[in-house]
Amino acid sequence: MKMADSVKSIKRINRPGTKAKDFYNWPDESFEEMDSTLAVQQYIQQQVRRDPSRVDLILTPPDSQDEGVWKYEHLRQFCLELNGLAVRLQAECQSETCLHMTATEQWIFLCAAHKQPKECPAIDYTRHTLDGAACLLNSNKYFPSRVNIRESSVQKLGSVCRRVYRIFSHAYYHHRNIFDEFENETYLCRRFTIFVTKYNLMSKENLIVPILAEEEEGVSNESEA
Repeated sequence: MKMADSVKSIKRINRPGTKAKDFYNWPDESFEEMDSTLAVQQYIQQQVRRDPSRVDLILTPPDSQDEGVWKYEHLRQFCLELNGLAVRLQAECQSETCLHMTATEQWIFLCAAHKQPKECPAIDYTRHTLDGAACLLNSNKYFPSRVNIRESSVQKLGSVCRRVYRIFSHAYYHHRNIFDEFENETYLCRRFTIFVTKYNLMSKENLIVPILAEEEEGVSNESEA
């Protein structure tokens, strides 16, 4: 059997009963070998599983990759992973203690999941925002294809980014231990911040979690030492 035939014969599925430590226990494949309409998603997830700390590599698209699809698939992935942060927040971020979706003393966010935007407990805002993002990103009206995306639909990604980013900011300013533990494992806020900056999906004034500034300050202090 030829090597190419052997690679193609590998079943990349997690069978029922597979232990968590054995998930995705198969060889990586190149983007060119991913013959599927979900190839971009598969490629991004493969890069994340390989090493989530290599943010620049994860955000580097394959040659000739359509930019709109690349941005769309990354935002889908961010929302998928943010569910993990939402689950951790539930133990501490409760409606009795976090009455509003806030970040620092200056920012209170209104929830857009209602007919008229209004204040929500932070954990409800988190659930509503992730549910709303999932509904939009899975909408056949705006995103009927995973291969080609209309520019008018791509333009909607910015508003999704602004809303889901507030989950990071609330966790950072009000549940720092949970944020730090999650970030040290996933590098998700760092990846998200670089992503929205690279593609101008959010203004820098709204990026209030100083995650990149802290890293730059650490590098500067090391250089001075």
